[in-house]
Amino acid sequence: MLAPNHVPLGLAEHFGTLAALHSGRIDLGVGRGPGTFDAATARALRRGGEPATDTEYQDDVAAILTFLVEDVALEPLPEPWLLASSTAGASLAARLGLPIAVAHHIRPDNTLSVLERYRSAFTPSRWCETPHVLVCVETICADSEQEAARLAGPMNVIKAGLLQGTAEIPFPTPENAATHHFTPQEQQALDTFRAHQAFGTPHAVARRLIQLTATTGADELMLTTPVYALHDRLRSFELVKEGLETVGTTPAVRVPDPSR
Repeated sequence: MLAPNHVPLGLAEHFGTLAALHSGRIDLGVGRGPGTFDAATARALRRGGEPATDTEYQDDVAAILTFLVEDVALEPLPEPWLLASSTAGASLAARLGLPIAVAHHIRPDNTLSVLERYRSAFTPSRWCETPHVLVCVETICADSEQEAARLAGPMNVIKAGLLQGTAEIPFPTPENAATHHFTPQEQQALDTFRAHQAFGTPHAVARRLIQLTATTGADELMLTTPVYALHDRLRSFELVKEGLETVGTTPAVRVPDPSR
């Protein structure tokens, strides 16, 4: 959940109740951003309030943890994670002794510096005795490189729009995305981003995920697959599994709810 958009006690109560109802299945991921690039939407989420300051965000995270333990007092507690893409987030996770989920799929250039800060400053807590790292990677796997590129087209259009400061647009179909013309600057940025993620055939994706695990020392990977059709997303997950089985090495992988 994005902490600036919610009251800390409300988050603690909601996730504490979910954890009590679904023992061992609930994590509470806490993030810093507003969840949108649209300023009007961000203000609406905060009931007209200004964006949260760093100090307010840190206070909110600390309050959520306190409410979980002292006010909600339900067992078992959900496992709290801090979602981070910057060294500031890494420092907070380290100070509070929380496991960290690194947004490699958003700011891959920051990943190694985030992890270095987190591991070097980590303080054990009731939540986590040693540093624990999850790296989120954009992953699109298909039977061929050409099909993977086709499936990646819609998200490429979205990313190009964000690079130009365009307001959020509906997610295009692969057919509509195929007609989009990228500027040389946009294409270069997309190619650079893709090199940090995992795209292609099962073998290529499996090798890339293993390489990323080795480079980051991640304890877990989370795969995010922003494609247009649900059946393509499910097929991508199946092919990743097959690819990892083929190469004989299987990092711990989490898959988000494929229906979302």
